[in-house]
Amino acid sequence: MDDLRPRPDELEPIETASMDELRGLQLDRLRTSVQHAYDNVAHYRDSFDAAGVHPDDVKSLDDLSKLPFTVKSDLRDNYPFGMFAVPRVEVSRIHASSGTTGRPTVVGYTRDDLETWATVMARSIRAAGGRRGHILHNAYGYGLFTGGLGAHAGAERLGCTVVPVSGGMTERQVQLIQDFRPDIIMVTPSYMLSVIDEMERQGIDPRSTSLKVGIFGAEPWTNDMRHEMEERLDMHAVDIYGLSEIIGPGVASECVETKDGLTVWEDHFFPEVVDSVTLQPVADGEEGELVFTSLTKQAMPIIRYRTRDLTRLLPGTARTMRRIEKITGRTDDMMILRGVNLFPTQIEELILQVRELSPHFQCVLSRSGNLDELTVLVEHREGVEGAGAVGGAELQRLVKNRIGVTVGVDVVTPGGIERSVGKMRRIVDNRPQR
Repeated sequence: MDDLRPRPDELEPIETASMDELRGLQLDRLRTSVQHAYDNVAHYRDSFDAAGVHPDDVKSLDDLSKLPFTVKSDLRDNYPFGMFAVPRVEVSRIHASSGTTGRPTVVGYTRDDLETWATVMARSIRAAGGRRGHILHNAYGYGLFTGGLGAHAGAERLGCTVVPVSGGMTERQVQLIQDFRPDIIMVTPSYMLSVIDEMERQGIDPRSTSLKVGIFGAEPWTNDMRHEMEERLDMHAVDIYGLSEIIGPGVASECVETKDGLTVWEDHFFPEVVDSVTLQPVADGEEGELVFTSLTKQAMPIIRYRTRDLTRLLPGTARTMRRIEKITGRTDDMMILRGVNLFPTQIEELILQVRELSPHFQCVLSRSGNLDELTVLVEHREGVEGAGAVGGAELQRLVKNRIGVTVGVDVVTPGGIERSVGKMRRIVDNRPQR
C-alpha cells in the first residue's frame, strides 16, 4: 500500500496547534455558540431556564457540564424548524433522517455552515490519504441523507475529481471503478464488501484495481473488517464518523498514518463522554456515551447532544486534537442496515398501516456472508390468513419506500411469536459474534 501520510505543510495550522491555543479557541467559540442558542432557540432558552443556568455561567470548558442535554426527541418535538437559530430564509439547505413517529429529524445549514462542513470533510479526506487531483468514487447515498452530499462537497473542496455514483447498481459500480480508475472510494463498509464480491464474480482481482483508500462510515465496523478489506483490496481502509444532528459526516476521521481511532475536529465540535447511567462526565480514557456540542454552527447550534454511541476519548496522536475509539455500540435499540438507522418503532408504525397484519412482530437480524440482513417476523390478523402474503408484500414495499432499505418479511399465524409479560424482545440478533 502507498504511503499517503500528509506533509506538515499540507495540514491546517489548527491541526497541530498547541493544546493551549486549541482550548482558548474552543472556549471563545463555546461561549458564543451557547449564547447564540439561548438567544435564538426557544427550546434552549426554556431548558436553560428550567435548569437554572445561563450562558454567562460558562466561564470555562468544564462549565459545559452545567448545561442540560439535548436528545433526539427534542428535535422531533420541534419539527420541522423549531431548532433553527436563524430565520428560515437564511437556511441554504435542509437534510433529514427518518423518524420513529413519522417525523424525521430535520437539520439546517446556512451558507457558512456548508462552508464549515466542506472544510471538515476535506480535512477528513486528506487525513485518510486523499489529495488534490485524486479521483473519488462516492457511493454514499445522495438526497436527504447527509452522506452523499457531505462527502461530495468535501472532496471538491480538497480538489478531487468526484464521481457521484450514489448507492446501488453494484455491477455498474464495478464497471466505473474499472473504467475511471479512482484513487478513493467512500461507501459503507458492508456495501464495499458487496462491491468486492461483484468484482470477484466478474473475474476481477480486487487487488488489481486503482483504489488506494477506502473511507468507510455510516455504520459500525471492526478492525477485523478493516484487515479483511485491506487484504482483499490492497488499499488503506479508514474510518470516518459523523451524524446529521452535529453536521453530518466529517465530525471525526482516522488518520491514515496511525489508524488508531478517529481524530475529532475539536475546533468545530466539542466532545464529552458521560456515564451511561449517571450521565456525569467521565475522565478521558473511560468508556461511556459520546456527547457533542457544536462550536461554530449558525443555523442549528446543538448543545450537549447525546449521540447514544459508546466510546472513549483518547489523547491526540497524529494531530493535537483528541481521538475517539471506534464506536463499540449504542445505548438504545437502534439497528443499522446498509448505513440506514432503523428502529423497531418504525417497523411497528408501518405494520399498523397494513390491515392484514397484527402488531405482534419481531425484528430478526442475521448475516448472509458479510452483509447484515433483517427479517420482520409478523403475525397476520385472525380471519385473514389467505391475505398474509399480500400484507407481507405491502410491508416490504412500505419499508423500502419510507425507510429506504430492503427487508425480508415472514408472516406467521396468530400466536406464532413469543409473548412477554414484561418488555417485549423486539430485536432477535442471530448474527455470529466476532
